[in-house]
This record gives sequence, C-alpha cells and structure tokens, in this order.
Amino acid sequence: MSPSESSPRLSVETENLTLSVDGVDAAVHATDRRLFVEVESLRDALRIARRLPDESVSNRALAELVRGGLTAEVRVRGRTVAVAGADARPGPLSHRLGVAPAELRLAGVVGAGYGGLSAAVRRAQRLFS
Repeated sequence: MSPSESSPRLSVETENLTLSVDGVDAAVHATDRRLFVEVESLRDALRIARRLPDESVSNRALAELVRGGLTAEVRVRGRTVAVAGADARPGPLSHRLGVAPAELRLAGVVGAGYGGLSAAVRRAQRLFS
C-alpha cells in the first residue's frame, strides 16, 4: 500500500477555533474522526444553516467528509441536532424536511429547545428574586 493510499484525503485538526457566520459565533473542535460545531441556541444554528452555500457546494463538501471518513456534528447546548458526513443516517424526517443526506436529530432539537427555555426561565427568576 502506498503512503497516499493509507493516509486520509481530508484531515481536520482544531484547537480553540471559532467560526463566525452571519454574526453568529460557533466554537469548533475535533476529535479523531469528528468535527463539532457548537452554537448557543437553535436560532443560531438556523441562522448558520440558512447561510450555507448553494446545494452543489454543500454536496461537494459532504462528499469530501464521506470520502475522508469524517463526520460533522452541529451541537446546541451540548445536544447534537444535526449530523453530516460518514456517520450520518438520515431518516424520514431528514428527507421530509429536505436536509438529507444530513441527519436531523429530533431528540437533540427538543432537548436543546427545552434547555434554552429552562435557561430563560432561570434568568427571569433571578431578575425577580
């Protein structure tokens, strides 16, 4: 096996990287085969998603993730809300919403939404205590 065959075509290494899209800052970090994009709220995740390039560019980026054996996760408040790349398994909801080949994780969306609502309630309680 030649060295070019044994090494991945795409490699991502990050440490304290911040991605800024449409005024939304997202912390980015990576493990061996996963890239994590962390945002504060579902609204921020949607703002970033709306600014993604056109479908042909997005599809090429996803194809490179798959070819490289990499997976990207979008996380809100520590909950995975979307997965793209090698480990994405889009289900009926992803297809219905037109986000396939990305995987939408409904439990993550609900958990992140609940976490955001709980945080807002706690802030309001502190204001009036």
